[in-house]
Amino acid sequence: QVQLVESGGGLVQAGGSLRLSCAASGRTFSSYVMGWFRQAPGKDRECVGAISRRGGNAYYADSVKGRFTISRDNAKNTVYLQMNSLISEDTAVYYCAAGNTVIMRADVAAYAYWGQGTQVTVSS
Repeated sequence: QVQLVESGGGLVQAGGSLRLSCAASGRTFSSYVMGWFRQAPGKDRECVGAISRRGGNAYYADSVKGRFTISRDNAKNTVYLQMNSLISEDTAVYYCAAGNTVIMRADVAAYAYWGQGTQVTVSS
């Protein structure tokens, strides 16, 4: 079992940057594909990106490609989401998730473990 705790959210002006972190418990962190999701009020939870178990490959949603970067440090049991050039549409609660899957997946159902979420608000 994995427990996930996100941090780093907050209020930022449009065009600014934030770095989210997600710390995982347990000794099997490197065996999980990690995903970052977000959910805005009244909308479905969507995947913004995912990273492979060793960190060599990453997937990004078209809406964030070129602005967001996912990375992980398996020695620290932590995954990061660097968000640059933020826009108001990025406002949402952001969640990290761990999936016991071989390949990166963008669907919610592929991820068994979830953090509690951190709020990101972008003011225009």
